[in-house]
Amino acid sequence: MVRPDKVTTVEEIAGRFRGSSASVVTEYRGLTMTQLTALRRNLGDDTVYRVAKNTLVKRAAEDAGIQGIEQLLVGPTAIAFITGEPVDAAKALRDFAKANQALVIKGGFMDGRSLTVAEVNQLADLESREVLLSKLAGAMKGTMAKAAGLFAAPASQVARLAQALADKRAAEEGPAAAAPAEDSAATEAAADAES
Repeated sequence: MVRPDKVTTVEEIAGRFRGSSASVVTEYRGLTMTQLTALRRNLGDDTVYRVAKNTLVKRAAEDAGIQGIEQLLVGPTAIAFITGEPVDAAKALRDFAKANQALVIKGGFMDGRSLTVAEVNQLADLESREVLLSKLAGAMKGTMAKAAGLFAAPASQVARLAQALADKRAAEEGPAAAAPAEDSAATEAAADAES
């Protein structure tokens, strides 16, 4: 006879599998309650770190349509169900595992496919979404500034060309225009002298 608390646990774990963007399977043998609490704190609000019996996790994974989890369920198992940014949670798990050798990352699941330990570590090596978005925004801002400069360049070139033509015209007309002015000034001076 199936106990109701086990049915509830299986349903809860299956719901977490369905609702998470990624999940990471770990072995926590040897971690103290204080260390587990610290790990949960490091993972943040978007990740639930759940200790569960392997048989219940297998049933929940089958209910949720997760394939290939059986080989990861050896020894004491805890799963990090990530609903937020997978990169941040993977970094927190990797860094905690480096500091606490008792935590072993076994693998994970993301976007309906299983992840190896190496792939979880590669995910942890990526930059967070916020950093990537800020880099993209900076690149776009730089591109926009370059585009504005390119659009403004023809207008400024036309203005410089017009000024150069005006200067050239003034230089060519300058001596010819200055000679008649000098002649009229000499004529006026002569007229003044006669009167």
